Amino acid sequence: MANIRIYVSPWCGDCRNAKRFLDERGLTYETVNIDEQPDAADLIVEKNQGKRKVPTFEVDGRWFAASPFDPDQLAQNLGLDA
Repeated sequence: MANIRIYVSPWCGDCRNAKRFLDERGLTYETVNIDEQPDAADLIVEKNQGKRKVPTFEVDGRWFAASPFDPDQLAQNLGLDA
């Protein structure tokens, strides 16, 4: 499976839903809290054309946001069945 990194904020409901989605499928991932890591927050803004969108995923060097959370879209982006 791909290397999955998810950039989140603790207050973000879409982030909790995305992590639950990954957990329910037994996927391994790294979580980066952008509220605790200013450099990560800057990176997210860069990767999302000036918007601070969370959750944002980095999967094997490919970047995409999952906000608003859509399980079908996330599954597609990860190459999974919904």
